[in-house]
Amino acid sequence: MSRRRNGRQSNGGSYPQQQLRQLISDLLPGRGLPILPKSFRQRWTLRLLVMCAILLAWQPGTTLKDRFAEARWQVMQMHPGRRGVGKTYAGFIAALARVSQTLLALVVASLQQAVRELAAESCWCVAGFCVFGVDGSKIDCPMTAANEEAFGIGGRKKSGPQQLLTLLFHVGTGLPWSYVRGKATDSERSHLLQMLNTLPKEAMLLADAGFTGYELLAEVMNSGRQFLIRVGANVRLLKKLGYAREYDGTVYLWPDKKQKKKQRPLVLRLITASDGKKTIYLLSSVRDQRKLSDVSAAKLYRRRWSVELLYRSLKQTLGRRKMLSDSPDHAKVELDWTMIGFWALTLINARRRVSTRG
Repeated sequence: MSRRRNGRQSNGGSYPQQQLRQLISDLLPGRGLPILPKSFRQRWTLRLLVMCAILLAWQPGTTLKDRFAEARWQVMQMHPGRRGVGKTYAGFIAALARVSQTLLALVVASLQQAVRELAAESCWCVAGFCVFGVDGSKIDCPMTAANEEAFGIGGRKKSGPQQLLTLLFHVGTGLPWSYVRGKATDSERSHLLQMLNTLPKEAMLLADAGFTGYELLAEVMNSGRQFLIRVGANVRLLKKLGYAREYDGTVYLWPDKKQKKKQRPLVLRLITASDGKKTIYLLSSVRDQRKLSDVSAAKLYRRRWSVELLYRSLKQTLGRRKMLSDSPDHAKVELDWTMIGFWALTLINARRRVSTRG
């Protein structure tokens, strides 16, 4: 990306403007975008609206107005033959908010297809499984009464309003796959259930101890997908109940409430591994060691930490630890398109690494 007019550089790298335009366009839906309302059709086309939202997510400015001014300037440089687009951030965010959910569905599907295509040749599957990791993190918002009422506070002393962001990522590429945002008090488990159907039918879910629970794991298994999850001492597991053919390590997850309701136990496998410092216990729906050995399971679990790198890149490298919108509705849109911009940036960089190796 060419240098900013004040000499600073955005997070988009060192691509020329027209090359960057093509790189972003390659990630967006080719057709099928809805028609803009007449009230702002003359100022924004949907493609320019999305392009500006992605570029906005990359800008290092300390205010939304500064970020928008730079993103808008870049959009105009990429499209020199077009009439000027809207000049104010207030007009831009109002336009984006009115069509955001429709655009997100289309853009997310396009980004997921780009991940598939990138991974297709060498890394769609790992250890014989199509593996996706999941984890959540809190994103701060400005301390306004409206934000506090809309999002709540996540529990830390002296913390302000926060949005809970739960992210699915493809382990083979380390790229985002899907996300859900919500209130600070929302459950990561409920977010995961909302994203479950975005996973391929053959997927394996990789997660930390916060995602255990009879209902959640039963839902994953009933969907035909597999899982590998770290289990803590607070989870009670039973042995030798005789409900199924028992392999080495077979255990049952069967809370008392489920027993009283005469619901069947979940038949699982307990795997003992090491993280290099201490012994950890993994729970998996794959009970046959010929399909997933203990060694392979331990290696897979260690790759869950890629999500920590993604969150660090989002919050530190991209500088999006905190949203800047005082309005809850705009803070939601800001986080949505921050994630889209971040996702697009990780894809562009991953494609560059692949082309360089080739």
